[in-house]
Amino acid sequence: MTSQAAEGRYDEEPVRTEGDFGWQLGVLLSTYHGVIAPLLGDLPHAMRGYQILSTVAHGDQPTQSALAAYLGIDRTVMTYLIDDLVQAGLVERRQSPTDRRARKIVVTPAGAKTLAELERLVSSAEDTLLGALDPAQRQVFRDLLRTVACGARRIEPQADPCVAAEHVLSDAAPSRRR
Repeated sequence: MTSQAAEGRYDEEPVRTEGDFGWQLGVLLSTYHGVIAPLLGDLPHAMRGYQILSTVAHGDQPTQSALAAYLGIDRTVMTYLIDDLVQAGLVERRQSPTDRRARKIVVTPAGAKTLAELERLVSSAEDTLLGALDPAQRQVFRDLLRTVACGARRIEPQADPCVAAEHVLSDAAPSRRR
């Protein structure tokens, strides 16, 4: 162990950086969560709430069930998440124009305003997080990450990405306290 590691200082590049993909993903995810979560303030369900609000505003999921499937969130859990976003006045349920038994989730004007502000904050924080890359590299990184994430969904389509992230973050938590 280097003296920096023994002192709990990790401000310089580690000696060995290649070949430890899991460590790299864990550090990036943990840092992302640590930087982004405080920005979400009082948004119900923080990261999940942001993910849902963003998907509802920018996507075209025809029903609440389709939204749950797209985000990889259990449909029963999605109901409670949506309930809290509805109660906060950020989204509303509307009858689906194609199936009167189904509900489509739509963003409210207050939700659109909230999302615009959060997206500005998140974008700025992401630029800081990706500060080791120039703007062109950031775009390539995002494009490649999207490609890999979509490919991973084909390998394990029913996996809840939030549960996976929580697992990684809970496993990483003790190492951050060193």
